[in-house]
Amino acid sequence: MKGRGGAAAWRYARPPMTTDSSLKRGLAVLRLFAQHPSQDPRGHTAAEVAALLGRERSQVSRILRSLETARFLRRDPASLRYSVAWELYARAQQITEARLRRDGRTALEGVAADTGECAYLGVLRGASSVTILESMPPALSSFVSWVGRAYPAYCSDAGQALLFDADDTEVAAVFARTAFVRHGPNTPAGLDDFLARLDAARKRGYSIVDQEAEPGLYSLAAPVRDFRGEIVAAVQVVGPRRRLEPATATCAESVVRWSDWLTAALRSTDHETRRD
Repeated sequence: MKGRGGAAAWRYARPPMTTDSSLKRGLAVLRLFAQHPSQDPRGHTAAEVAALLGRERSQVSRILRSLETARFLRRDPASLRYSVAWELYARAQQITEARLRRDGRTALEGVAADTGECAYLGVLRGASSVTILESMPPALSSFVSWVGRAYPAYCSDAGQALLFDADDTEVAAVFARTAFVRHGPNTPAGLDDFLARLDAARKRGYSIVDQEAEPGLYSLAAPVRDFRGEIVAAVQVVGPRRRLEPATATCAESVVRWSDWLTAALRSTDHETRRD
């Protein structure tokens, strides 16, 4: 009886770890592997992970073993270092794409409501940007859909925003086989011209594409990042220059705010994303 009472006293004195807290700790470890790749190709040691997280090694070791059992991580038997299992990348990619489409629609509806203009979500495919989602205000719903259509990234509405994090060498590689054909009066004349505009867009925090894709067309775009911090899409607002150019500040505030919101949604560990 005494032993049973002692066990009960210990059990109630120390609240059990909730499933929610265990999940969040596991996700924190996985996020660390994504954001802090090891210099060693075999991965991180338990001590390194504990130091980066600021947690006790014994606690981190338990989490690492659990993630290994669940096949989220792999452990090198010789060095005892942990690395992300390739299967996790595939699953994470699927989840990101699903959330990008689900929450991306909410973001575009927000931009369209803010500006009264058409909003789009674009992704980079080779040297082109492709529209995967769109939202049009009722007054503009008769416009032709751009979903599934590609346009050269050097002059498209989303191109600059999608290449925000690429250095000059990477941008040059993207356009290595691209001829900078003139589509509008302000189409970039070549790679150097595009790089100068890209640099200005980075400093501004969003891109402005003014009659580069076609005459009279004006657009603004801001990048969207996933849980790894990598750009996976761009939120855009597009319309006639005569309407959008005078409203540049309002449109910029909207695309930046909603691209930040979508980035937070893709990084969130919650099942539901709050719309502020």
